Amino acid sequence: MNRSASVLRKIRDAMRMLARGHWWRLVRAARLRLHSDYTCLGLRRDARIPFPAPRARIPITVRPLEAGDDLSILCVDAPGLSGEIAFTRLGVARLLQSGISTCFVAIGPDGKPCHLQWLILASENSKLRAEFGDLFPALEADQAMIEGAYTPEPFQRLGVMAEATARIAARAPELGARWVIGFTVEENHPSLKAAMRAGFRPYLRRVESWRLFKRRISFSRLPEGTPFPFEPQRGGVAAESAPASSAANSASSAWPRSETTHRE
Repeated sequence: MNRSASVLRKIRDAMRMLARGHWWRLVRAARLRLHSDYTCLGLRRDARIPFPAPRARIPITVRPLEAGDDLSILCVDAPGLSGEIAFTRLGVARLLQSGISTCFVAIGPDGKPCHLQWLILASENSKLRAEFGDLFPALEADQAMIEGAYTPEPFQRLGVMAEATARIAARAPELGARWVIGFTVEENHPSLKAAMRAGFRPYLRRVESWRLFKRRISFSRLPEGTPFPFEPQRGGVAAESAPASSAANSASSAWPRSETTHRE
């Protein structure tokens, strides 16, 4: 897949942001690419081991995206929409347009999607590379990756993401994958807590560094039993109450093949 299509979509969306007066968000993105460092935690779960999905505070049904689903939650033309929200929604829409499968949705009480998230298989590696470069390690045949999770503002803080993530990850064995991995910014504690409630544990750290619009990415493996940033250190209460999937996630096959530093 030609990555130029991804670049063209980003240019198009930048023009849409400018047309809506969100130039400051583009400036912020450019400044981050001049000089920045930030860290993501790589998370994983052994999907062969049953894990009870936490219940959201509203009833939801999780299924693959269908033609005709109302995706107005990705609209960027709503009056008063902030630049940050528009930027996020355009990014999720680009993932839809990339052709990467499979996108799942959580259907809320009104019959419309209230959450989107992808479960991506190794067969999509070329599309992942075209869309994201070397941001993610190449998936192995027994791996799937969750990515592109988005919950619109009215449905946040209702436990929708945690339940949807748990149910989507549980579908991986149906698609031939044992391990489900994902990456979340280390400082984004709400998303990390949702992942923990969905049965995921930290196993990898990714550092993304930008210098003068050149990106450097490095992966480092975390010691077994590494806690989430908000948990007590090993041996505390969190260690006693950690999900059973933590011990099950120790197999070396879940470690990405690519352990080297990547540059883009």
